[in-house]
Amino acid sequence: MKKYFMLALLAFGMINAQAQIGKLLDKAKKDAKALSGQGDDNTGLGLKEALNKGVDAAVAQLSIKDGFFGSPYKILIPEDAQKVINVVKKVPGFEDTETKLIAKMNEAAEIAVKKATPIFVDAIKGMTIKDASAILFGNKDAATRYLESSSRASLYAAFLPVIQASLDEVNARAYWKTVVDAYNKIPFQKKLNPQLDDHVNNKALDGLFSLIQVKEEGIRTDVGQRTSPLLQEVFGKLK
Repeated sequence: MKKYFMLALLAFGMINAQAQIGKLLDKAKKDAKALSGQGDDNTGLGLKEALNKGVDAAVAQLSIKDGFFGSPYKILIPEDAQKVINVVKKVPGFEDTETKLIAKMNEAAEIAVKKATPIFVDAIKGMTIKDASAILFGNKDAATRYLESSSRASLYAAFLPVIQASLDEVNARAYWKTVVDAYNKIPFQKKLNPQLDDHVNNKALDGLFSLIQVKEEGIRTDVGQRTSPLLQEVFGKLK
C-alpha cells in the first residue's frame, strides 16, 4: 500500500511540475511576443502600422517635384561647404554656385526618397518594441522617436547608397568636385574637401522622420485618420 501511495505521490509531483513548466513556457511566449510588438492586445502591431502610415505619407509628400526644395525641410548648404562657396563664388563662372548646389541637393533627396519605403518598412518590421503600452500612452511622437532611436543608424547605412546614386543622377557630386577643385587652386587657401553625401543623407532622414511624426500625431488625435480596425482598436484606448 505504501508503495502505491509513493507512486501516486510521485505521479502527482510530475504532473504538477509539468504544469509549472507549461506556465513558464506560456509566459516566455508572451514575453517574446511583447518584445516583438505582437502582444495579446495588438498594441505593438498598431504602433507599427501607424509608423508605416507615416512612412507612406512622408514619401508621398517629399518625393514630388520640390517636395524638399519647396518645404520646411529644404536642404541648405552645410557649414563646411559654405566656407568653400563664400570664397569660390568670387571666381568667374562660379557666382551662382550656392543656388545650383541647393537645387541639386534637394532634387537628389526627392529622387532618393522614392526608394525609402522598403528601407523603412524593413526597419519597422524588425523593430523590437519593449514596452508598447508606455509608447502608446507616451508623448504624441513617442513611436516615431522610438523608431528613430532604435533604427536611425541602420537606416542611415541603408539609405546612403541611394542618396549617393541620386546625387550622381543630378550630377551634384561631379559639379561639387569642380567647385572644390576651383577653391583649392586659389592661393593661400587651406585645402578642403567637404562631402555632400553625409549632409544630404541626414537632412533627408530628418525630413522623413519629421513627417512620420506628423502622421503619428494625426492618428493619435484625429479619429478619422485611424483607417483600419487595428488602428481603431489600439489608438481608441487614448482619451
